[in-house]
Amino acid sequence: MALVAPQFRPRSAARTATRLPTVLTGAGLALVPWVLVLARTLPQSTEVSNWATAWIGLDLILAAGLTGTGLMLRRQDPRVVPLAAATAALLVMDAWFDVTTSAGSEQALALLLAAGAELPLAVACAAVAVRHA
Repeated sequence: MALVAPQFRPRSAARTATRLPTVLTGAGLALVPWVLVLARTLPQSTEVSNWATAWIGLDLILAAGLTGTGLMLRRQDPRVVPLAAATAALLVMDAWFDVTTSAGSEQALALLLAAGAELPLAVACAAVAVRHA
């Protein structure tokens, strides 16, 4: 008895190509009212659990992204594009949260690091992603 692979009808590429942009656009627009709800209901300050773990984890992910981007760029590996793009986005996010969750002298340091390190590295990673796409 011969085994025969089941016959699956592939989705139409055109249908998939139009569905995904619609889903993504809808998801983005659906977030707008949610942001308004959050703006009205979230407290200005709160105590959080696992604060150190969250920041250490993010910085480890950034270290991996920056290191991987550098190594792949050196090897001219085409997989550098998505890694560089993701790393750029994470660097911007890191700068945003560093600045917005700090106060006083910590905020001055956060602004200095954002302007002098995180955002320039984000621009460099974005440029790598665009140039090698």
